[in-house]
Amino acid sequence: MELQLFVDELRGQLLASAENGGDESRAVAQRMSATIDAAAHLVLLEAISAAADEITLELAPGSVQVLLRGRDPEFAVTIPSEQPAQAAVPALAPVASLAQDTDDSGTARITLRLSETLKSRVEEAATNDSLSVNAWLVRAITTATDVSPPSAPSAPTSGQSYTGWVR
Repeated sequence: MELQLFVDELRGQLLASAENGGDESRAVAQRMSATIDAAAHLVLLEAISAAADEITLELAPGSVQVLLRGRDPEFAVTIPSEQPAQAAVPALAPVASLAQDTDDSGTARITLRLSETLKSRVEEAATNDSLSVNAWLVRAITTATDVSPPSAPSAPTSGQSYTGWVR
């Protein structure tokens, strides 16, 4: 995605707006248009990244990542194939469960401090599930906070052997 087209459009709109204000406004707009490039790129990248995070939440377990190559972003859309769950990573909430837990009130931002070791493990698990770290953490938290009643004890399997749970 070429951001320079959008930055040039913004610069053109700024200069066109200044035309109505006289010589002083035109001079200020000319000076501003020379420095607006970097700031506009940064704001556009932040908006694109925020949009990718929102789309990832809707696509879970798929993901959309924004990759920066040079000055222009590229998108990596990942739709995971059916793979057996790894023993080291707990099973995460199914997509249907995520959809039920989301509400229409928007999202909240939090700060999470992790040790470097745990951060690396989270990044590895997210990569293995083809998710962004944010989407993986949302799924993990959803799974951890899902309150489900314990399953009923199993029927005897053979002879004197029983399986099930005990409190």
